[in-house]
Amino acid sequence: MITITASEFRQLAVFIQQNFGVYLKDEKRTLITGRLQTILSQHNFNSFSEYFQYVADDRSGEAMRALLDRVTTHHTFFMREADHFQYFRNVVLPHYQHALHDRDLRIWSAGCSTGEEPYTLAMLMADFFGEQKSLWDTRILATDLSIHVLETAQKGIYKNDSLRDLPTTWMLNYFQKLNNDQSSVVDRIKNEVIFRQFNLMEEIYPFRKKFHVIFCRNVMIYFDDETKYDLVRRFYEFTEPGGFLFIGHSESLDRMRTEYRYVLPAVYRKD
Repeated sequence: MITITASEFRQLAVFIQQNFGVYLKDEKRTLITGRLQTILSQHNFNSFSEYFQYVADDRSGEAMRALLDRVTTHHTFFMREADHFQYFRNVVLPHYQHALHDRDLRIWSAGCSTGEEPYTLAMLMADFFGEQKSLWDTRILATDLSIHVLETAQKGIYKNDSLRDLPTTWMLNYFQKLNNDQSSVVDRIKNEVIFRQFNLMEEIYPFRKKFHVIFCRNVMIYFDDETKYDLVRRFYEFTEPGGFLFIGHSESLDRMRTEYRYVLPAVYRKD
């Protein structure tokens, strides 16, 4: 096993933070070393310094994507932090049902991982709008750094065990059982989600319109305070007046450092 030196780990940490916002604490050193061993072995590198040079020299982007997949965590599941979805269903959707005369509801799932969050939102809206759904544009933009997890999300295939806590009506209406182990999200729900690779640290956000709702949950736990509040300011800029920001329950915002108004734990609003 090739060990990473203190200076090599600092080099990696600085590179990842500057380019992707993720702050690698020193206690992650052993974990990251283990996750990268396969790559070093496959390419016969003798040190992490050789590997870093390989990443820097690669123009295809594949080396960078492989690195990102190993230094970031993509754990999620359907209905994670379910009270957020209840608030979205019981408060946010009724508000916009009456407030949006053009019926163009814009939602961004930032850090969507393998797709459970945006698909949950799409199913909630299908339930809520019912027969009126075709009159609304409620397509969700779902972005993530990792192309690997986005490929999984686009397929929309999940283990049946991971779906057992979902409502029975959802299993009947929004999933197609493939076999005893897996089910697929039906096309009419898949078509409601637009998956794109996007780095939240980009200097310029390419969005033409602002969002009514932004979900960015359990992403900023990997950022230091400066990076986190820079990102929150960007979110605020791209939130419509009256719009909502949902963050993870393990995250919080200092109310003196954000223009968003606190609504309830991990839910904020732009007045």
